[in-house]
Amino acid sequence: MDQSYTFDIHKRKKWMLILPAALFVAFFLFLESQYSFTVFSDQSAPKALSSGNSEQSSVALTFNISWGEEQLEPILDLLSENGTTATFFISGEWAELHPDLMEDIEAGGHEIGMLGYQYKSYLEMDKDAIQKDILKAKDTFTKLGYENTYLFRAPNGHLNEEIISMVENQGLKMIQWSVNPNDWKNPGTDKIVDHVLSETNNGDIILMHASDSVKQTEDALSEIIPQFKNQQLQLTTISELITGAESEQDELESNRNEKEQS
Repeated sequence: MDQSYTFDIHKRKKWMLILPAALFVAFFLFLESQYSFTVFSDQSAPKALSSGNSEQSSVALTFNISWGEEQLEPILDLLSENGTTATFFISGEWAELHPDLMEDIEAGGHEIGMLGYQYKSYLEMDKDAIQKDILKAKDTFTKLGYENTYLFRAPNGHLNEEIISMVENQGLKMIQWSVNPNDWKNPGTDKIVDHVLSETNNGDIILMHASDSVKQTEDALSEIIPQFKNQQLQLTTISELITGAESEQDELESNRNEKEQS
């Protein structure tokens, strides 16, 4: 057989193997580009939710609790008086110590999220210790009867992509914030009020605290909540905010696909 003819056959066989593989990769990349990712993670990196739908006049009021029991009840009473619901992120350790207060939070129609178990910065812990803390928090809330809890906030808000991935791998959603008046530092009621009112826009997530470190939060809220109502800003839970954010993303994705097809 002619040597050049033999070489040509081998070259054709090589291309017969390469071409299908290339087509498969191209098809996979096309599907990936069309896939509608959630408001938490996208193609580039995992992320936490820090705000919702900017087109909807709603904001989420959230509280962190990791110690103490004196400040929570007055805050719950104030929220009840104003017909307001919020999301409380609670450390597993605190939840174990105060099951009665957990019931009070739930009875007020508020949403419950996890704040880890021990409330120690995950950036100061190794990977195994972080994993154990997440799992212990999940186990604690399940044992207390809150097995459907799926919102998670890292202690101190300290996180990175690896920590977010570890949380998501447990079927949880990492929640951050976009407005932080640092009420736990007790900078003054007026400063807390001014910061929240001046910085909050549609879809924002507000971080406040209900641990015993706060001394001015209740008074600040008594001014903030009526002002929000005057501005026709609706206070919602994180889950309601997520629904709005995902609806906005679905609409954007639909519009993008329509443009590509036209």
